[in-house]
Amino acid sequence: MGAQRDVFAGDGARARRALVREIEAYGVLRDPAWRAAFSAVPRHLFVPFYYVAGAAGYDRLWSGHPDPGRRDRWLRGAYRDEPLATRVRDGELVSSSSQPSLMAQMLEALEVRDGHDVLEIGAGTGYNAALLCHRLGDGHVTTVDLDEEITESARTHLAAAGYGPAVITGDGARGCPERAPFDRVVATCTLPSVPYAWLSQCRPGALVLTPLSTGLALLRVRDGAHAEGRFLATPAYFVALRGGNARFPPARPTGLPRQAYEDDRFRFLFTLAEESLDTREALSFWQREGRPERERFGVTVSEGRQWAWLDDPAGPYAWPLPGEPR
Repeated sequence: MGAQRDVFAGDGARARRALVREIEAYGVLRDPAWRAAFSAVPRHLFVPFYYVAGAAGYDRLWSGHPDPGRRDRWLRGAYRDEPLATRVRDGELVSSSSQPSLMAQMLEALEVRDGHDVLEIGAGTGYNAALLCHRLGDGHVTTVDLDEEITESARTHLAAAGYGPAVITGDGARGCPERAPFDRVVATCTLPSVPYAWLSQCRPGALVLTPLSTGLALLRVRDGAHAEGRFLATPAYFVALRGGNARFPPARPTGLPRQAYEDDRFRFLFTLAEESLDTREALSFWQREGRPERERFGVTVSEGRQWAWLDDPAGPYAWPLPGEPR
């Protein structure tokens, strides 16, 4: 079945060109293949509706609204370089379409090559999977989500845009063994630690890019029991993985100065090492080490153990990752 007729194709193409220029201004999309993907894939087909937070709660914008002004607002919003809330249940955000410039940074960090097989954890709207399909071809892309409603919606959006990757309903922490092995794994949801199942489903030398704490850890896989790498410089806030591995960042502890907790760099460290450092220890360490940026931190997975570290995996500053991966 081919792609359906897109009544917003013309306006969408113009808005898409403007979005690509905006992302390029951040120094991203240096790879022509990813520039071509963002130029070609119509984001608006993946967000036929989304929610905008307001004083009275969430306002739903959608493509079929009878008011032309509201339809225009929906289309313009679909091509802003902003995350979009796509599913809200009982006032809680459960799924979103990530900020396009952040998606571009993540995709370029994966360093994919022709013929690579990619596993995406967190199907979302299907937009990221479509970008991967444009770059690699449908047969090389697998996307997994726990929520059947989300996977069905993603499958519908992908078909409307003319793409057909494998869309699997299942627990992303368990990967997708029936489609393994993979050359790249990318998660679009926050986890407390790296699921060992991902490593066991990777080819040697594969890359795993996953949100941890409020950052993005890029790990090189040696084998099914070993991986290591550093965090990217960029902040990253994602919806938590649902299922047994789900976990949310802690609330501000009593006694912690608001200024420190609201500093993005401290919040990253505090969430990353909260099971090893109490509030005072974390604040003292952070200040003593010169308020380190994310890229000074890394993660090692080795023989059933996982730890985060500052500067050197064998150095004096290391903490076990919180939570129990499966």
